[in-house]
Amino acid sequence: MNLIAQVPPAERIHGWLKTTHVSFVPAAGVEDPVIQDVLARLQTRFAAQGHYVQDRPNAQTTLFVTTARYGEPVNWRESVMLTGRRRFGLNHTPMTYTLLHVTPAQLDERLDYFERVLQKETSDPADFAFPGLAETAYRTLIEQGRRGGPIMSFIRLVQAQAKCIRLVVLVGEATVESAYYFDLVGGYPRVVAGADIEAFYDDMVRRIVTSVSTGEVTQHAVTEPIVGQAEWQRLTTPAAMKAAGIELGARNFFTEMVRVADLTNVPAVGDSIASQYSEGCFATWDAHLQALIATITGSARPVEKQHLTDDELAVIVSVRPDGLGAVVRHVEGKRNDSPSSEAVELRDLDFALPSVTLGNAWGRDAGASVPVVRSKLHGHRGVAAFDPTKVEFVPLDLPYYHYPVSCATDAQARGIKSAFSRAACLRNPDDPRQVAFTILPTHGLVVVEKWVPGKAPLELLWELMDSGGFQVDRLVPQGPHGFEPGADDRLHLVE
Repeated sequence: MNLIAQVPPAERIHGWLKTTHVSFVPAAGVEDPVIQDVLARLQTRFAAQGHYVQDRPNAQTTLFVTTARYGEPVNWRESVMLTGRRRFGLNHTPMTYTLLHVTPAQLDERLDYFERVLQKETSDPADFAFPGLAETAYRTLIEQGRRGGPIMSFIRLVQAQAKCIRLVVLVGEATVESAYYFDLVGGYPRVVAGADIEAFYDDMVRRIVTSVSTGEVTQHAVTEPIVGQAEWQRLTTPAAMKAAGIELGARNFFTEMVRVADLTNVPAVGDSIASQYSEGCFATWDAHLQALIATITGSARPVEKQHLTDDELAVIVSVRPDGLGAVVRHVEGKRNDSPSSEAVELRDLDFALPSVTLGNAWGRDAGASVPVVRSKLHGHRGVAAFDPTKVEFVPLDLPYYHYPVSCATDAQARGIKSAFSRAACLRNPDDPRQVAFTILPTHGLVVVEKWVPGKAPLELLWELMDSGGFQVDRLVPQGPHGFEPGADDRLHLVE
């Protein structure tokens, strides 16, 4: 069994957590006794773990903790996430977490409701009309619910009403019985409050601090020379990327983009959060350019991966020495948007793995030295089962299973690089397994393939999807997981 074992608490914690300056700014009128108790306990546990609890936000503040009332929309002008920086006169935007309390009956009622209306053969927009949501919100609630179940519809509902992305949903009657942690990509890990209540709140602090301790790696740099249009047109990789997008789209791999404006009516959200977030990315190596051809970011404008154009492709050469972003080359005559927010993870894992020399079967690219990984795919999906004779599962370092990290961050890039650096099939190019993958709890999967003569980029992967050798699932594990042998000679997910 490859299930992640229970480990001592100290070994579950990331070694790179930072000291946090936290300011508690509860919303006026939210006088829920459960929330008040949690606020008091959190302040104590933040201080006990060596963090600074501030009376008022200042230039050192890295975290806001605020509150909201379940089912009551927050006016965007009162949203700490959207207006905290301006309200407190800061020149930076601290991360915001909102505490929200629901009773078990309220939670069950809402999940049961979504379960029922999502099963209708013809969806009724009226079933998804809630206070504080835009008229178009039903589209997102339906798509998200069909992708990940009723909990996903619930996540997007409460995020839109609370005007905050990161929520701690406290479940209980007079006291907290459990807590859900909601984030941008729809993560929902649940932690039960056991007999050791201090351990429960220590865990809550660490989950929040894990988020605060990560930084985005999207400060991409441009290097010369520019790729000439004639040279670009001679490449075969851009056309292969477009074809791969069509194939993956035909298999419903990509989830629809979530747009803030579709969920709730707010003004430009600026540096608080992008107006939308992408549904995944993929890339493949071009032996002529000695660079990755990758999909661009979806935060600037919508990107339909199954209908790519040259403008939706970027050239990633390397990673900045400080790790804050990728190094890219522009292409003459192209729009040259930045690459996907996962650009650093897509490129950086190559530096932990060997290179190979392409043989005669690769035609004009024969003799080129290339990374052992040819193509990479990142998506908000899980894996239900796989054929271990063809595919290798590479676990993350243990803390990532207990304290997950989010997208586009340095922590995620490091975790992915570390995992794939241990992949036996990648370290040994002669290993017959041509595909390796890992799963990011609460987030999705990253899967890579080696160079296989006669196959187009990612073709081996979609063939494995079709044959069952790599069974993609709509549900993503929310915590520790592994894979166990099944009667069909495949390894199956166990959480």
